[in-house]
Amino acid sequence: MDPMNQSAQISSSQGLADGKNSAAKDSKLSVKDLVHWRDPKKSGVVFGLSMLLLLSLAAFSVISVASYLLLALLCVTITFRIYKSVVQAVQKSGDGHPFKVLMDKDVSIAPETFRKHVDVSLTYINRALKQMSRLFLVEDLVDSLKMAVAMWLLTYVGAVFNGITILILADILLFSVPPIYEKNKTQIDQYIDLARTQVNTTIAKLQEKLPGAVKRSKAE
Repeated sequence: MDPMNQSAQISSSQGLADGKNSAAKDSKLSVKDLVHWRDPKKSGVVFGLSMLLLLSLAAFSVISVASYLLLALLCVTITFRIYKSVVQAVQKSGDGHPFKVLMDKDVSIAPETFRKHVDVSLTYINRALKQMSRLFLVEDLVDSLKMAVAMWLLTYVGAVFNGITILILADILLFSVPPIYEKNKTQIDQYIDLARTQVNTTIAKLQEKLPGAVKRSKAE
């Protein structure tokens, strides 16, 4: 084979491989990329669908929303299946089942993948249980008081908002705060550092006013 043709084939194959790799990277956006609106079209679709789902849950029960979603999906797949069957009958073609490619895909979960996710979840659960035990058994009085204040504030939040409303607000903040923070990072960091300094100063003053026995146990 001509060396020039061989090098051209190698470069073209490398170009195709690079193109496939870049396309795979572009098709798989992470959650961070979505909330930062790296791809406005995909972020808009995800945000719109999540808002539609939450608003539906606010108006209807979970069972009704799940039933309507599954019914809509079945209507689409059944209609498409009938349409393709009619087209194949008219054209007398043997294309087969329209969803054959999807049906041939392996949708089962590998045991290794399942165990991996279980182990990761178990790590977080154990960490949360240890933290709850530390807070509710008052290992550190200041941290337990912080928890009490946070729970007291949440009682007022719960009196004003229900769970779905909080999820809707969280969804809006999730898709609006990251781009705003990215554009005004310097100013926001300055205010955060100022607030953190103020909070640490207040906590230090409170710790100075704690009883001597508590301070001794914290020192130990």
